[in-house]
Amino acid sequence: MPRHAILIIDMLNDFVDEKGALTCPGARPLVPNLQRILNWVRKREGDDIQIVHIQEAHRKNDADFRVRPLHAVDGTWGSDFIPELYPEDNEYVVKKRRHSGFAHTDLDLYLREENIDTVVVTGVWTNVCVRSTATDALANAYKVISLSDGCASKTEEMHEYGLKDLSIFSKVMTIDEYFKAWENGEDPWLGGGDAENKVE
Repeated sequence: MPRHAILIIDMLNDFVDEKGALTCPGARPLVPNLQRILNWVRKREGDDIQIVHIQEAHRKNDADFRVRPLHAVDGTWGSDFIPELYPEDNEYVVKKRRHSGFAHTDLDLYLREENIDTVVVTGVWTNVCVRSTATDALANAYKVISLSDGCASKTEEMHEYGLKDLSIFSKVMTIDEYFKAWENGEDPWLGGGDAENKVE
């Protein structure tokens, strides 16, 4: 069977809380879905699925702030995880300063040490950090799964555009479809991508 890492991307106070500096309106409704994923993985036996929390943690004068509002500065409330999705001790945390969880971090090293072959993306924003992380996962030769009801964006339109882009090179599926594949002993990634160039 494959070995998966489910990435929970940027479910932080500055993106989820209404008082956050860069609130993503789709993030708060997403919380119960991500709690389902965490509970499901945490109850599983074995280590064929890992949870990795991706945490945006900028320096105060980060280059990202040339194009985006000040947000998620390392060590602040805004950069901290929301209480409902707080990492447990055995779950790896990757701090990032760019959109992608792979950019100048040790995410790839961690995944290779854990013999992970498939990266599953969730979190916010679908069309920015989720898509950028998924793109870099593919560039690093991982199979990629995008959970459509496990990620969200500023608007539903942005979310859907992000999913369409992701469908070109990843397997887009719902959380229930993902769970069912594992329960049936199937590789959830099978059929992923757009090998016949049908996405429009």
